[in-house]
Amino acid sequence: MPLLELPLLTRLTDEFRLSMQRLLQDLCRELQTDYPDLSSRYGLPVGLFQILSRSLPVESYSNWKVAGWIESLNDLVYFLDILQQWEREPDRAEFTQQLFTECQEKFFENSYLHDLFPLGRPRAAGLEKRLTGLCRRLARELTQESILFDPRLAVKWCKQRTVPRWEAPAILEANFERAEAGNGISVGIAGEWREAPAEVCGGLKRASGQATFLIGTSGISVRIGRKTSELWTAWGGQGEWSWTSQATEAALEAGQCPVTIGPTLVYGKDRQPRAIVRTEQKQAERISRAWGTIQAAWSEGSGVLAVLTSRIVPLKAKGVVSFSYRHRPGLSFINCFDRDNLDLIDDLIHENSHHHLNLLLRKYVMYRGDHHQQIFYSPWRRSLRPLRGILHATFTFTMGAMLFERLSTWASEPGGPARWKHAGLTPRDLQRARFRCLEEVESVRYSLQDLHYADRHLGWLTGSGRRMVGQLAEAIEQIERRIEPHCKAVSLSTFGPALRRHNDELRKARQTYGPMRLSEV
Repeated sequence: MPLLELPLLTRLTDEFRLSMQRLLQDLCRELQTDYPDLSSRYGLPVGLFQILSRSLPVESYSNWKVAGWIESLNDLVYFLDILQQWEREPDRAEFTQQLFTECQEKFFENSYLHDLFPLGRPRAAGLEKRLTGLCRRLARELTQESILFDPRLAVKWCKQRTVPRWEAPAILEANFERAEAGNGISVGIAGEWREAPAEVCGGLKRASGQATFLIGTSGISVRIGRKTSELWTAWGGQGEWSWTSQATEAALEAGQCPVTIGPTLVYGKDRQPRAIVRTEQKQAERISRAWGTIQAAWSEGSGVLAVLTSRIVPLKAKGVVSFSYRHRPGLSFINCFDRDNLDLIDDLIHENSHHHLNLLLRKYVMYRGDHHQQIFYSPWRRSLRPLRGILHATFTFTMGAMLFERLSTWASEPGGPARWKHAGLTPRDLQRARFRCLEEVESVRYSLQDLHYADRHLGWLTGSGRRMVGQLAEAIEQIERRIEPHCKAVSLSTFGPALRRHNDELRKARQTYGPMRLSEV
């Protein structure tokens, strides 16, 4: 399981695609056999889901949009099962407590925990209503995406059912998780944006956003109030869209796999998403230049980046760090406005490293149980984190240290200063890259001690987890040896005091928290 072995990652990606295809087929069977009444209650087009499972290209199953759709369907089936259990559960207080605990462990990344338990505690009152509302919302979103992945298949399903048409709720409001703007729809596997005509947007306002898809044997329309707008017509081999395509995206030259830059997600002062706007050309160029810098400075890292990152959504958010989702592989939200050029390079690698580890975790079980107890000190968040959080941080920041070391070496090579300047980086950025490398080395070494303790004394790591930790330790040792010639210069620079404070904080944290023992868990 070498850290940057491309053939392994390619093989794991192929396995992931096949596993997601099997999961979709299994979920369809479960909906038909175990939850037929609930599927009907929420209007799930299970037959269309089955057609999609047979028709979607295998390569699409690792796509952020398709994989995310299947993950959401899997979540819905889980909640349908919970709803079915709730209806026959005699001790609902105990059931609620168990569900709350399970959601804490299972949905630490989604909003489901807050949806079901908005007060942050296992409250049974109103749970059935909240659970029903969540199932209804998921069913609507899943149905819409299934219709728009390939409208030809939706029309085909209509013909198979021998019905003149079927209706489904249409959602034309913004979706911040997928960075899809309102007053339009995202179509196809790649998420091409189709903007609603002006009369449709006006009708939506008058109808308070209520709209309906009308799917028939000749095409798809959207009904708002008493008016209908043609969306897609089933003539010709591919059919024809009536709503205008908006060229809101840019593409990167990133090798065999296309990489798109989506619209910009804008946050408010409360650090919550507020709007989705077209990405400025300036930011697209900065991302492209950062990507090119990684290609030039670190061939191994850029190869992994090209395989695992397929879509970048710029963030305009003061104080919000870049992020990604486990259930949307390849989709990275990158803060381009509150970060400089060196930070942008770092963030691309950081989020790609989350995609990297998530792919490995789909194949290899690295720790036993969820262990969501927040007992290990994180040098990055300066707070206690669960085991999985420490593992993710140690992996991603090891990659960060590797990146900063490679950038430092690249800048010192013949012609390096000119290339460094061309990359939009300054002499101060070079000193900062070396400082960041040394800082990450110390932080990773701190967390590696906790991971070793979790393995040897708590027995929480598996053989795969132990091997991963060993590889990270070996990588950090190599980075430390290569960056050592720059230690003195960094210590004497303006970054020296910050590095010494950081190391002092780690020593104090070790004294305060130390290694955890089973009696403390």
